[in-house]
Amino acid sequence: MEFEGKVLTVLPPVSGTSARGEWKKQEVVFEQDGEFGRKVCVSFWGDKAADAAGLREGDRVSVAANVESREYNGRWFTEVRAWKLSKQAPATASVEQMPPIDAGFAAVPAEPYKEDNFDDLPF
Repeated sequence: MEFEGKVLTVLPPVSGTSARGEWKKQEVVFEQDGEFGRKVCVSFWGDKAADAAGLREGDRVSVAANVESREYNGRWFTEVRAWKLSKQAPATASVEQMPPIDAGFAAVPAEPYKEDNFDDLPF
């Protein structure tokens, strides 16, 4: 599964020790791009946890993850485990994306400053 979205929340990191040794997990909540903006909590394990810890709210990212389900005591649990994280460059506003200038205000060209120009009236 791959998706693009923005970071909503970076949850506190979790770590511990198991029979295999020490482990680290970082969970991040993303809002997916699209018409309905679905939210998904993604787990980053091991070295990827450090990458995810550097994310900030509002960052735009691409995430590649596996969706896994497992059974425990007759209940099923689903986890989204990321294996790739790519930060997207922040969008810069182009002229086409700029909001229109309010027509109620007339643009007055500024005159370059001259020492002998003491008239400070704009009309």
